[in-house]
Amino acid sequence: MNEYVNLPDTHPSSFRYYLKTRFVKKVQNLGAFHAVNGDAEDLDAEIVRLNTLIKEKDVDVAFLGIGENGHIGFNDPPANFETNDPYIVVDLEERCRRQQVSEGWFPKLDDVPLQAVTMSVRQILKAKNLICSVPDQRKARAVAMCLYDQISVYAPCTVLRTKKECTLLLDKTSSMLVMGDRR
Repeated sequence: MNEYVNLPDTHPSSFRYYLKTRFVKKVQNLGAFHAVNGDAEDLDAEIVRLNTLIKEKDVDVAFLGIGENGHIGFNDPPANFETNDPYIVVDLEERCRRQQVSEGWFPKLDDVPLQAVTMSVRQILKAKNLICSVPDQRKARAVAMCLYDQISVYAPCTVLRTKKECTLLLDKTSSMLVMGDRR
């Protein structure tokens, strides 16, 4: 779904590295793995490749999370709800980049890439089913935003409410604001 621009797949914070080491290597008889190549020599050609691949198939399940700022994928606020392009290059807002540091993916803010390739909001919503895992107390405000705020590009996660087949997986701390809006 995502990859940082100009981050090699050997970097431990690369989504390709994460998926290859924690999933792909462990799945027997995996038919194909189409990674997002954020450090492609020709990023425009990579976007065309991804868009062509995904248009050929239906997506049965998309696994995603919600960022502290309410992003889905790397669609930071204000997110583009209108593009029909399945994959896009986005600028990462500072709060999103700070989250990557606080989660331990990067040692300092200057190490976090400024851009990423991400699946667009419309493409995420095209998946037949969404499974959205949102753990940790620092995501509690974003969970409450997702469930209670008006659907808006300034709160991208709110668009998940338009999808009937969307399952939120929360833990005790990320769901602490769900019962009785105590923001």
